[in-house]
Amino acid sequence: MIPSDPPVFRLLNPGGHAPVVLICDHASHAVPAALHNLGLPPAELRRHIGWDPGTAAITEALSASLDAPAVLAGYSRLLIDCNRRLDEATLICESSDGTPVPGNRSIDAAERQRRIDAYYRPYHDEIDRVMAVACRRHAMPALLSIHSFTPQMRSRPVDRPWDVGVVWDRDDRLAAPLLQALRDEGDLVVGDNEPYSGRTESGVSILRHGQDRGLHHVMVELRQDRVETTAGAAEWAARLDRCFRRMLAAAGIAVPVPAC
Repeated sequence: MIPSDPPVFRLLNPGGHAPVVLICDHASHAVPAALHNLGLPPAELRRHIGWDPGTAAITEALSASLDAPAVLAGYSRLLIDCNRRLDEATLICESSDGTPVPGNRSIDAAERQRRIDAYYRPYHDEIDRVMAVACRRHAMPALLSIHSFTPQMRSRPVDRPWDVGVVWDRDDRLAAPLLQALRDEGDLVVGDNEPYSGRTESGVSILRHGQDRGLHHVMVELRQDRVETTAGAAEWAARLDRCFRRMLAAAGIAVPVPAC
């Protein structure tokens, strides 16, 4: 890394009072300068293959409105995907949704390990640290993970009709009330483990930091054409604040009331 490179992660509101921790695995499309955009034009990195558009702004807004700490990954999922297990082929993709990634082609074991040590582990170590603090402060903190999905994949041109999806595996203590709160909004197509399933799809963060610890946890997937603009992100941050508060109350988790 060089001084102009962004940090490996961003920590927001570390002293937040809510019994909630927000995480954002795909918050950035940045690549270290020395890796020359992995051989891709900037427009490709700004596609969904490089990050989850809208999620950083929404996570920032929720961290403030809920008064909760948040950890956001600092680099593109194409550099290394922080929401994958270390043994998964998609941890470092040679191709994503039809786009070859030259800088990931045939990397050797040393480069793979360097990326794990430099970018993957520090992010997850920081989530571990923040969750440990939250567990000391609160009996049962909640882990909330923010993602977004593209309405259609180039490699699989099927429309995805959902405005938002709730992703979970075995523990529905947050998923069930969140699904209800989102449906009660009245104007949304809500997916239950759609377009990705917590039971079958790749994804490690809510399992490692939430489910495996027995903590409340849930992941939301937001349709990118709803959240990629400043106005859309602000609208969805307000929706999620409202729905998360209902969800947390149903689970017996008290969140500070926002100041007038």
